[in-house]
Parts: sequence; C-alpha cells; structure tokens
Amino acid sequence: MNTLNHIAFIMDGNGRWGIKKKGSRNFGHLEGVKTVQKIVEASIFFKIPVITFYVFSSENWKRPKTEINYLFNLIKIYFKKEINNIIKNNIKINIFGRLNNLPVEIKKTLTSAIKKTKKNNKLTINLAINYGSKNEIIDSIKKISFKSKKLTEENINRNLYLNLPFPDILIRTGGQTRLSNFMLWQLAYTEIFFLKKLWPDFSKVDLSRIIKKFHKVKRNFGSI
Repeated sequence: MNTLNHIAFIMDGNGRWGIKKKGSRNFGHLEGVKTVQKIVEASIFFKIPVITFYVFSSENWKRPKTEINYLFNLIKIYFKKEINNIIKNNIKINIFGRLNNLPVEIKKTLTSAIKKTKKNNKLTINLAINYGSKNEIIDSIKKISFKSKKLTEENINRNLYLNLPFPDILIRTGGQTRLSNFMLWQLAYTEIFFLKKLWPDFSKVDLSRIIKKFHKVKRNFGSI
C-alpha cells in the first residue's frame, strides 16, 4: 500500500457554485471556506501529515477588485476566528508565494498565524497565496545563483518556497483538467484526480474514495 504524506487541493468552482445557488460568486467563496474546514477535519481523521490549498494564484489579480477584497477579508476573518482552535488542534500553518506583494493587513495576519503555530506538528497546512509555480522556479534559480551554487535538481528542490515532501495526491474540483500554474515542479510524479464536483460540494466521503484509489495505484516512478 502506498504511503500517503501530502495531499494538495486546487479548490475550483466556488464562484460558479455561488452563482448557481445565490447569484453571488462571493457566497460561493464563503461556502468554500466551510469546505476547507471540513477537509482539515477529515485530514486529521485520516492522519494525513501535510495538506496544501491553492488559495490565490498570481493570476487571480485579474479578477474584479471587489472579489479580491472579499477573498482577502475572508482570510482575515477566518484566522481571527479560528486561530485558537488551530493552535488547540496542534496544526501548523505555512504560507507560500510572493507574499511581499500582498496588502499589509493580510501579511500581518498570515505572519502572525505562522509564528503562533510554528511549533505545532499534528497537521501541517500550506496555503498558496499570490502563488505561481513559474515564479517559484524562477525565484529558486535566483537564490541558487545568488549563493553561487550549481544549478541542479537537488538545489532547486532546496530553494523552493517550502521544504516539504512533494504531494502524493493532487485533487482538483470544478471540472477543469489542468494544473493552472500550481506546483508544476513538485507534481512530476503526483497522482492527479480531477473531479467535476464544485469545491463547496466536495466532502469527506469524496476524499476517502480518492485515498482508497491512491492506495491501489502502482507507482512506478519511471521504472517497470
């Protein structure tokens, strides 16, 4: 049976779900946060050590300003409301992406969450915010060059935004079958599951089914 250390999620479909239910993309984003909470609880139940959520891509700045502001406000509200529960449940928070370009208040909120949870070790939650995989690879190569190191696969790995096991599973909801500039380097041998179901409808049962399928997959990593 395959060892499962890390699951990554592309949470697609919030806006479409919100339009369908209430005529509001923001309503979908609000419900999407509730799904994140459910999946965090499920991950603890299934004893998954690391999970990663694609929260806001480097391309998402193209969206309407009102929607962007709403998304950032959701992040602030979530951490203000849930930080004590996060600490109580021994959850560690990591944030990765080009964080210097984020609004000051968001950076303060995220930095605070990182500091308050840095010693926790039951579950690690990574949030990709203002993240683009191409940017990450470029930034890694710049770090290597600055350190006057050789450009090798190992050195690129060491200089990525986070030093973590690469995802064993990627789950993308929403019906699209693309990676959308998410962890392109890290997903080279990841088992990928595309679901038509929109993110707010994704459940613990769906996660369980995917985990069971993963355990049955023969992972060759280039061999026979």
